[in-house]
Formats: sequence, structure tokens, C-alpha cells
Amino acid sequence: MSFGQESTSKQASAGYPQPQQRRAPVGPAPVGPPGAPGKGTASAPGKGTGLLFLLATLACLAALAATYFFFVRTTTGQFIDESALVEAVEMHGTAGKAANRLLDLLPAVSVLIASVVVLFVTVMRRRWAAAGIAVAACVGANLATQIIKDLVPVRPDRGIETLELNSLPSGHTTMAASAAAAVFLMVSPRWRPLAGFLGGTFTVATGLSTLINQWHRPADVVAAILVVAAFMLPAGWLIIRTGPRWNVWDGYGEHWAASRLWLALPVLAGLASAGVASFSLLKIAPGPGQEGSTTNYFWAGTSLIVIAGYLATVAGIWLFGHAARRRSAPRR
Repeated sequence: MSFGQESTSKQASAGYPQPQQRRAPVGPAPVGPPGAPGKGTASAPGKGTGLLFLLATLACLAALAATYFFFVRTTTGQFIDESALVEAVEMHGTAGKAANRLLDLLPAVSVLIASVVVLFVTVMRRRWAAAGIAVAACVGANLATQIIKDLVPVRPDRGIETLELNSLPSGHTTMAASAAAAVFLMVSPRWRPLAGFLGGTFTVATGLSTLINQWHRPADVVAAILVVAAFMLPAGWLIIRTGPRWNVWDGYGEHWAASRLWLALPVLAGLASAGVASFSLLKIAPGPGQEGSTTNYFWAGTSLIVIAGYLATVAGIWLFGHAARRRSAPRR
């Protein structure tokens, strides 16, 4: 009798089930913006983000209180602020006509631009929570401006010829700045540098227009910028916390809208304005070279508006860029 050897082939018989392959563990998908899968995972946001947002908000509130105290409660502050407003008459020619048209169109233009952008981003990207937070902060900033105007007492008599009515903060500037800030909060991180620069420029132009038309003093404009910043910073932190999946980017330079140019331009404008303000104030400072002011206070006041507007722009771009999560290098 002969015995045949059984087959030792590794191929499974058709009558027996195939061994199941071991599956890779299922984990969360890499985080990235819509339409860009596979670029890599997203790292954690910058360290100390919550603390930085808190400190920035407190700094805005402290600066708002200091602006009110110096420019409203002190003789020197009242004189500088009122002199800039009086000297604006010298600049009210062609510039005043253009500024007046801007101010007439400002409410409709601000609301229209912000509404279109926010609605488009909300519907297309489904950022419903972010839209609600941004709109609420925008409304809150404008309400706070009107409440502050009603609650702050009239200007005390310091021997300066001025209107006693309180005009701080500027309502027009608040509207422009809050609309620009709402757009800034809603767009993706790669678009925020460009949106911040354009929004800051729009805010500065609005503030200068209110001064040229003698509607507001420089301190009123600065206070409006600080009120908006104090509302938009907490709102921005909430948006980043509630929307971590789309608050991701590759850093500066990964897109033309994320170029460092949009940081450099406001920095240069702010430095140039600081130089103009220093030169103007030195020319009217007590001393041998003191001269009678015709427009020096005006130029100092406009420089203060530009510095405040673009300082907020640079700080916002940097802070939100730091808070957004960075996408790591793609896997190989």
C-alpha cells in the first residue's frame, strides 16, 4: 500500500474561507481646508493662544480708558485734540468734498461689503457658528459705542474752547472697523493677512474722513478702533476654538494673500506716521524754534489715527496667524 503526500500549497481551497486581512487602525482624517486633502496633518496652534487673546483684550480696554482720560479729562489732551479738529478746516477743500462723499456712503458700503462676504463664506463653507459669533461681535461693538457716548459725562471745562458734548468714540469709524473685522474673522487664515490690510486701510480712511470733515476729533477715532478690537478679539478666539478644522494654514508665503507684504505695508505706514507726528509736535513744542501752528496739530492727529489703525492691523494679523494651526509637511 502506498501513501500519497498531502498538498502543502499555501493557496486556500475554494471550500474554505479566506483568512481576513488585518486592517489599519482607523483614526481621524488629517485636518485641512476643504478641497485640499492629503497635504499632511495639522499641528497644534501656537502656545499660549488663549492667554495672548486675553492680554490683548485687556490692553485694548486699558488703552481705551487712557485715551479717554488724557484727551478728555486733561488740559493738554483737550488742547491737542481740539487743535487738530480746528486745523482740519485748512484741509477741507478738495479732500473735504471727497471725504464727505465717503462718509455719506459709508454705512451702506460697510454693511453691504461685510454682508456679502460673510453670507458667501457662511453658505459656501458652512461656517454657521463663526458667522453668528462675528455678527454678534459686530453688533455689540456698535451698541457699546453708542452706550459709551451716552454714559460718559460731558467734557470738563479746562479752559479750552470746545464743544461740551461727548463725541467719543466715533460711530462711523466703529461701523467701518467692525464690518472689516467681521470679514477678517470669517475668511480662512491664508486670506487674513490681505483682509486685515484692506480692512485696516478702510478703517483708517474712514477715521481720517471724519476728522477732515470736523465730525470727530482724533481721539474719538482711536477710541472707536479700541472698542472694536475689544469685542473682536474674544470673538476671534471663539471662532478659532469652534472651527479648528478650517483655521489651518501653511504659514506666510504659501499664498499671495498670505504674503508678508501685507504685514510690512502697515508697519511702514505706522513708522512713517510716527515720524510725522514727532516732527509736527516738535515744531510746536515750547523752545527757541517754536512756531505758530497752522496744520501741525492736524498732521499729528492724522498720524495718531494711522498709527492706531495699522497697529491694530499688524497685531491682529500676527495674533490670528499665530493662533491658527499649521499644516505639517506632507507624508512621503
